Amino acid sequence: MNATLDLLRTRRSVPPLRLAGPGPDAAELDAILTIASRVPDHGKLAPWRFLVIAGEARTRIGETIAAAYGADHPEADAARLELERNRLALAPLVVAVVSRAGPHVKIPEWEQVLSAGAVAMNLVVAANAAGYATAWLTEWFAYDSRILDVLGLEPSERLAGFIHIGRAQEVPPDRPRPALADIVTRL
Repeated sequence: MNATLDLLRTRRSVPPLRLAGPGPDAAELDAILTIASRVPDHGKLAPWRFLVIAGEARTRIGETIAAAYGADHPEADAARLELERNRLALAPLVVAVVSRAGPHVKIPEWEQVLSAGAVAMNLVVAANAAGYATAWLTEWFAYDSRILDVLGLEPSERLAGFIHIGRAQEVPPDRPRPALADIVTRL
């Protein structure tokens, strides 16, 4: 096998709690995002974009997440609010992938959504190939308009996920994967 196939065969999500710094520097991140954007994109629409959440922005947005959670759950204790506050602060860097899929005269919206998913996966693979560990998560706040407004999403945009990037302090054991016999139909 070659290095690419080895990476794809062994890639494993690492929970943000197990990610530490340093994260990618500006040049590394630009290279990772450039690679991430090389995906199938019918019509060259780039129906996605990236939000880089680093440094103080992680805690600033976290304050909004905690406030929204507290407003919806007045019974939440201080520990739970702290957990919500730190959702984006555990890894040294978080990149949100935003889907800009929408109506088009020739390109189905579904193809645009799939392209956003491909961008997110390419981002995960590129970061892992650069020596980082990742976790692609959404969580409840990826669907909450209060948080999406703070992130600057347009009403027509959706969040494909948050890619947490850092150095693995510990890699969890692999999870069971589906048997090919259960997922492959040969016609």
